[in-house]
Amino acid sequence: MSQGQVVVLNFWPSMFGARVIMALEEKGVKFEYKEEDVFGQKTDLLLQTNPVHKKIPVLIHNGKPVCESNIILEYIDEVWKDDKTPPLLPCDPYHKAQCRFWADLIDKKVFDAGRRTWTKKGKEQEEAKRDFIETLKLLETELGEKTYFGGDGAVSMVDLVLISYYPWFHTWETIGGFSLEDHTPKLMGWVRTCLTRPAISKSLPDPLKIFDRVSQIIKVHEFFYGN
Repeated sequence: MSQGQVVVLNFWPSMFGARVIMALEEKGVKFEYKEEDVFGQKTDLLLQTNPVHKKIPVLIHNGKPVCESNIILEYIDEVWKDDKTPPLLPCDPYHKAQCRFWADLIDKKVFDAGRRTWTKKGKEQEEAKRDFIETLKLLETELGEKTYFGGDGAVSMVDLVLISYYPWFHTWETIGGFSLEDHTPKLMGWVRTCLTRPAISKSLPDPLKIFDRVSQIIKVHEFFYGN
């Protein structure tokens, strides 16, 4: 299958970019990686390929850009089909709709609650921790006894979306003062299973680097604005 020219614009800590890279790796697609400094001056390439949102990630395939991470995942799944790798989304319309539902829920609830665990304090932080843990418990129930959300041996879009948040778990747990092993042990077992897949483990950023980055941001904020 001809892959054409594939370029990914990303910012290394991004969970949204990580899932795109994992999907390409799972499909065996070769690509060129271009790092973007989203907090600095954005490159002309990013502004040209995503003029509406001016955000990463962007997948450029044969010169044509595709934006928004989950839309990119579906694009990858449609373009690079073969008999060697299971689809990221099921063919059945109902099951495909369910997959999209859970992916959307993760990005709305996990992202928001996780962010609030380190940007808020006191009562607001406690609410964020509760929301975060409750959402992961809900996902743990949905996983059930399956190896992956896509079933046994089949990584789905839901798996890639959720595992893309894993590098941030250490930061949220450390700052929030809680342990996901205590609250969602089966889901953390799923994390370990996912990390046995080379396409996933080599595509995720280092959790300690993310913690260092967030710690620096917090220190700068406290220096200028206080507690």
